[in-house]
Amino acid sequence: MIIDTLQHAGRYDGLGDRFVKAFQYLQETDFSKVEKGRYEIDGSNIIAIVNEYDTIPTTGEQMESHKKYTDIQYIVSGEELIGHDFLQEQTPSKAYSEEEDFMLFGEAPVFFSKLQQGMFAIFFPTDLHMPNIKVNEPVKVKKVVMKVRNN
Repeated sequence: MIIDTLQHAGRYDGLGDRFVKAFQYLQETDFSKVEKGRYEIDGSNIIAIVNEYDTIPTTGEQMESHKKYTDIQYIVSGEELIGHDFLQEQTPSKAYSEEEDFMLFGEAPVFFSKLQQGMFAIFFPTDLHMPNIKVNEPVKVKKVVMKVRNN
């Protein structure tokens, strides 16, 4: 897992061309003009999911993980907590779905990080994460999740 600000995205060029292209999209796009939705940036290799929501409490939430894609979760506006942990020997509470590239884990996060406007977090397949969590009170968040194919 990596947490940083978009102004430092160039530090992660070594992760590969897909990450370079995903960060370039984040840096060059005016998200005030982009509607909620799913956008293919490079076919199925890089996908942007633009979302707006109110943050929520942890009650009833579970951590997630993916296999085919690495997430870059970028906060356009607002702030949220993201719970996270390392994927080790945990057993999924919802088995992996190949079609959704998604599985859930019932354990509580070991760590919480606060992401604010201009910050991003990268979650690799070995990183469990629980996004969209309120800091104190629910607030409106606009976030872009870049799905970067791993292979």
